[in-house]
Amino acid sequence: MSGQQRIALFIDGANLYATTKTLGFDIDYKRLLKEFQSRGTLVRAFYYTALVEDQEYSSIRPLIDWLDYNGYRVVTKPTKEFVDSAGRRKVKGNMDIELAIDALELSPYIDHMVLFSGDGDFRSLVEAMQRRGVRVSVVSTVTTQPPMVADELRRQADEFLDLAQLAARIGRDPSDRPQRTLNENGERQERMRQQPPRSGALESRYGIRQPQDDDYDV
Repeated sequence: MSGQQRIALFIDGANLYATTKTLGFDIDYKRLLKEFQSRGTLVRAFYYTALVEDQEYSSIRPLIDWLDYNGYRVVTKPTKEFVDSAGRRKVKGNMDIELAIDALELSPYIDHMVLFSGDGDFRSLVEAMQRRGVRVSVVSTVTTQPPMVADELRRQADEFLDLAQLAARIGRDPSDRPQRTLNENGERQERMRQQPPRSGALESRYGIRQPQDDDYDV
């Protein structure tokens, strides 16, 4: 890869989480940035996720807050609740449109799009980016059964990067996993969900530096 290429990362948060959970490792988001900064000029790193607004505390909120402070452009929207034809309560939080619009708007300013998702719905977006002269890499995995990436998306991409092979470079050290306890129902829960994170806790959990006072403009 050329060191002069302009790169943008587009991370489908829910899809990436499901993939890494299946593979059994956690992303170190600081290392992820460094990995792609070493491959060229990193123009943007987008992270997309939907949020349940009525939750008293969302376990993903600390991650979103610290990504925002540490080089990522975080895009969120509230989830929507609906009842399906069988009367079951469903929650919808698709971020495909937001990701596609950002990618197309940024296409004149980048040479390489790196898409962290295995969702086959992105095949048309990948094709549209390629028509604009942008090289597209898809990051997911085929090492699981079934594979976490749609075959049509993998075929459309210029390059496929398997997360299982990237784990050593962008994964978090297993010893940094948060301690887990059992609640009164016998279910595992992370201590960080029981209390606000202390200083340095998010750095060890997500591999992201905690902002200091001098990081803010006065």
